[in-house]
Amino acid sequence: MKTPVKATLVTLAVVVVMVLVAIIYALVNQNPTPAPGEGSSTGTSVVGESSHVLDDGGPDAVTVVEFLDFECEACGAFYPIVEDIRERYAGQITYVVRYFPLPGHFNSKNAAIAAEAAAQQDRFEDMYHRLFETQAEWGEAQESRAELFRGFAEQLGLDMTAYDAAVADPATTERVELDFNEGRALGVGSTPTFFVGGEKLELQTLNDLEDAIAAALSGGR
Repeated sequence: MKTPVKATLVTLAVVVVMVLVAIIYALVNQNPTPAPGEGSSTGTSVVGESSHVLDDGGPDAVTVVEFLDFECEACGAFYPIVEDIRERYAGQITYVVRYFPLPGHFNSKNAAIAAEAAAQQDRFEDMYHRLFETQAEWGEAQESRAELFRGFAEQLGLDMTAYDAAVADPATTERVELDFNEGRALGVGSTPTFFVGGEKLELQTLNDLEDAIAAALSGGR
């Protein structure tokens, strides 16, 4: 018969395993969006002029680009991994975020537009964090959550007149669609998709991103 302590440890181990299995399942089973060509043959840059740089490691840093969907469960699973990597490799990597809202996610474009509207007030990263931290509250909803995202903007103390104008401005939507279209041209078909040092990373395990960064820093790729 298990003691209470042993039973608790067993339960925790089972929960950890289930979480890992769920993350891996989400990574493998993303709905791909057919994407033409590869980046090297299209002339499309992995980092656009208007791409959002969360960390600038300087001229010698390895550039890591993430094409993400704020509603994507796999992106949400990678979010804490990415934040840990950003902290541990600070000064060694330049971390760039680009939008890739998948058509099958009802509020993914709404979330990206909210983030872009916040970016126009230099608050992209704050909205980026808020959207991932609250993903469980609105992800998979089949009706618009634009008002919820507006509430996040209010909580962040944004100028709401400017925020509303940005959300309504077709140019904001076009900015989101620019990332999506350039992602397709680069061969992005699911999220998250990472490019490390300009090379598209094929994720197989949760450690692949950090392994690729470590290899790039050591001159291995």
